[in-house]
Amino acid sequence: MKYLVQLSRVFVGILFIISGFIKLNDPLGFSYKLVEYFGADVLNLEFLIPYALGISVFVVVLEVVLGVFLLIGYKIKFTIWSLLAMIVFFTFLTFYSAYFDKVKDCGCFGDALKLTPWESFTKDVVLLVLILVLVLGIKYIKPLFSQLPNTIIALIAFIVSLWFGYHVLMHLPAIDFRAYKIGNNLQEQMIIPVDAAKPITEYTWTFSVDGEQQTFVTDGSYPNVDGEYIGVETKLIDEGYIPPIQDFSIESNDEDLTAEFLNEKHLIIVAMYSITNAELDGVVKLKAFTDEAMKKGYTVIGLTSSGEEDKENITSQYELNFNFYLCDEKVIKTIVRANPGIVVLNKGTVTQKAHWNDIDDIQL
Repeated sequence: MKYLVQLSRVFVGILFIISGFIKLNDPLGFSYKLVEYFGADVLNLEFLIPYALGISVFVVVLEVVLGVFLLIGYKIKFTIWSLLAMIVFFTFLTFYSAYFDKVKDCGCFGDALKLTPWESFTKDVVLLVLILVLVLGIKYIKPLFSQLPNTIIALIAFIVSLWFGYHVLMHLPAIDFRAYKIGNNLQEQMIIPVDAAKPITEYTWTFSVDGEQQTFVTDGSYPNVDGEYIGVETKLIDEGYIPPIQDFSIESNDEDLTAEFLNEKHLIIVAMYSITNAELDGVVKLKAFTDEAMKKGYTVIGLTSSGEEDKENITSQYELNFNFYLCDEKVIKTIVRANPGIVVLNKGTVTQKAHWNDIDDIQL
């Protein structure tokens, strides 16, 4: 039992640190995932949506800190029972999401590793079992160091976690795992190879044959049945190949301009998923930056999901000399974790990205 407890201790501690750090690298992205869970279609806890970012930071810092606490054997009763409470909650959440097919990706490892809902639930069940082992064998868990060094390490872990979370919120994630990271070409990320795996869908047809209902399963073809057609149900067996970028577009009210703008050699996108929720300190910086960029030959456009009235208001209020185009809100949030954020492209290849706090770091 003693050796099983120690193995569980190391595995659980390291996994919580890795999982927490990946999310701590992008707490804003994790908050977007929490908004999905809090929505009416999942947990119906919409009153928590305004606090999603705060909850996100609290959860991921706690995840990292508890992992460190477990490894060094600090405040072990508090640590073990906190881990148990967290994993019970997450196990319920991932089961609910998987069983009712609500959230396609749990966000357990941010954008670094995508897990299906059932994979997430399985992972949480394994962790739950390992943490129960720790509960039963808590007497075998001893501090790694004496009280003072353990306390210092625990305090450092807490302070560093808080600092890192604040740092990436004020700038951008230290590691960008998304398809819009620097160096990626957006056109290439949208291509579906000719030999890519195709989606597989199962069709269950229902007919009335001689007064009795019978079902026939096909891959989509209409069954050769001598009977009265009643209905058909479809089930996706395999999604096939899904390109890293699926819904990116740059649209005016009249046309899709995506291909045209992605062929520009010097393009700057001001990404602002919501104009009304944009951080005003960042908006104020846009006028001087975009005017300078235009003088140096850049094409500057805005990308937003907001309506015409909001676009006209911000353009006139801040005397902006570029046009805003439409794009899906979720896509803009994925492109850059800032509102506003800056993306520089050369014929569709991302060459620079910046939070509005770092707008002066963009090299024109």
